[in-house]
Amino acid sequence: MRHFDLSPLYRSTVGFDRMFSLLDNMAQPEGAPTYPPYNIERTGENAYRITMAVAGFAEEDISIEVKENALSVRGQKAETEADAQREFLHQGIAARAFDRRFQLADHVEVKGASLENGLLHIDLEREIPEAMKARTI
Repeated sequence: MRHFDLSPLYRSTVGFDRMFSLLDNMAQPEGAPTYPPYNIERTGENAYRITMAVAGFAEEDISIEVKENALSVRGQKAETEADAQREFLHQGIAARAFDRRFQLADHVEVKGASLENGLLHIDLEREIPEAMKARTI
């Protein structure tokens, strides 16, 4: 099966466009990683929030990087001596490493991130430069 990279199409959208999200999901192979689960919500006219469920990860286990309109969130849980000595009868809480990427539209900036109650919140804002805003003549 062929895979198509739709990320160049995102550059011409404003914020997160539902149609491109649907196309992107259709283009992903069936076995594509779905961990960790996440939500994308609009919190204002030009504000967005990505919320990821990262239970069991501490702030030092997570790295967030933005490069060329791409947001990368990586999680790598450091194993401690105490973890190595634990014996699980059942281990249902996922603590595997992850690398989740999001394509950002032009002029979308990361404003901050916070980790609370096992949820990582990444706040984004679209800031259109004055030269590109519509003006009345």
